[in-house]
Amino acid sequence: MLTEIDTLTRRFCASGAELLRRQQDCNPQLASRAAQAGVDGPAATAFAGAREAFDAEVLWLSGAEAAALTHSELEDRLEVNARELYRLLLQDHLELRAQREAPLRDVVGVDGVRCVHRERGHERPLHTVFGEVRVRRNAYRARGCTRLFPADAALNLPAGVHSHGLARLAAIESSRGSFEDAQRAIVRATGQLVPKRQLERLAAHSACDFEAFYEDRQPPGVAEGRALVLSCDGKGVVMRPGALRPETRRAAQRASHKLSTRLSRGEKRDRKRLAEVGAVYEIKPVPRTPADILPASDPEQPASDGPVAHSKWLTASVVDDAASVVAQIFDEAERRDPDHEHDWVALVDGNNHQIARIKAEAHARHLDVSVIVDFIHVLEYLWKATWCFHPEGDPAAEEWVKHHAHTILSGKATTVAGAIRRQATKTGLQPAQRAGADICATYLTNKAAYLDYPTALTNGWPIATGVIEGACRHLVKDRMDITGARWGLQGAEAILKLRALHANGDLADYWRYHLTQEHQRNHQSRYANNTIPLPTTPN
Repeated sequence: MLTEIDTLTRRFCASGAELLRRQQDCNPQLASRAAQAGVDGPAATAFAGAREAFDAEVLWLSGAEAAALTHSELEDRLEVNARELYRLLLQDHLELRAQREAPLRDVVGVDGVRCVHRERGHERPLHTVFGEVRVRRNAYRARGCTRLFPADAALNLPAGVHSHGLARLAAIESSRGSFEDAQRAIVRATGQLVPKRQLERLAAHSACDFEAFYEDRQPPGVAEGRALVLSCDGKGVVMRPGALRPETRRAAQRASHKLSTRLSRGEKRDRKRLAEVGAVYEIKPVPRTPADILPASDPEQPASDGPVAHSKWLTASVVDDAASVVAQIFDEAERRDPDHEHDWVALVDGNNHQIARIKAEAHARHLDVSVIVDFIHVLEYLWKATWCFHPEGDPAAEEWVKHHAHTILSGKATTVAGAIRRQATKTGLQPAQRAGADICATYLTNKAAYLDYPTALTNGWPIATGVIEGACRHLVKDRMDITGARWGLQGAEAILKLRALHANGDLADYWRYHLTQEHQRNHQSRYANNTIPLPTTPN
């Protein structure tokens, strides 16, 4: 049975062959048109094939066969034939450039050796969004030196056979869904089949300038009266054995499995590598009170809206550790506020390592950063404690949580911790029965320095990590957690970077930057002083 990709590819090939047949059938009618129009010279010769294909299509559309088709049948045929026409136009244009390429005298390699020997007619394939074309150009070399192709630099040809247009599609589509879905999407859009492994390589290479792009970019400054919020978190990604960190890989090797063909519940733990996610955004402060967070009078009254995130920037990495990602979000924040004129707030979920890294970065940069632990995580600990004192489903449990949450929002976290311990003691709970209460009390005591919610609410800052939680879901889980996915390190890193670019709205700007970097890597770097003697085009 043919796959969807096989079917689409065969349909495109058949339609291309049909266009060629029509072109050949009408050649006798078209032979004298160029002469009658008075067109001569290289341009007339170079574009003869494309002109004939276009005229053949016009003649066919004027005939009886086309008149018998429905509009959808016409769309299907013209969609494919248009690609073949544009492939011919591109091929003819490349051939015209080859005919016009004049000899060059000053071709000097990066080693300073002058390439004095010119070799004509070198060809290379190029797989484009329209189909395969051949690029013919001159080569220059010196004895014992690598050939140089100045015309390749003028075209900014890629290092491989796939055009930058196909690479861009590979980057976009593979960051949206599985590589198989990306293959199908590219076939539907262009008629070109990119093998899966090559598709993965194109996507991986497409993300190689992510860090440099953001280091060079100067974002707009923070708006007057706004605060900067920094946040980070992690999300596990199921990796291939060779891509796991050493300690995780050793644990995976020691583990046994219930099934031979798939991982059962709990067995993914030793198959994951943590993807670190970072976010920087601005907020217009919205002062609130504890009553705005947890309305006390009317149970149906919703909580007041908090500050809204603006100019959000995300990054993610499965290669870099938490320290590196924290440094990256501080770099982005400093690009926005280099003089440290605005309030800086760091929202965390209570992870000690993240807090330590944020404090270390702030100290190294001489910054005053207010660290706030996510209030939602505090509520989760309170709910863990309440079940020590109430049966499941008891409405009193909810009131207990709400009462203590109000007290914590008022800045008395340690008071709540003491009250919970005393209640557990007075109730006469055994150690196992009071475990949830003790865990909650310890958490509140240890994190008390970062539970200054009165200051945060008065200053109008957020107290929940919804932005970074959503980023972990969108950047990591939605794409990396596809059923059956097992990631290599390079592929996972590239997809995370591409998804971050898309989420930041920077993909178009990034691609222009990436093409400039490609020109430097593939062409300029091969010439002395990065100076390419561009081929001249005669009049």
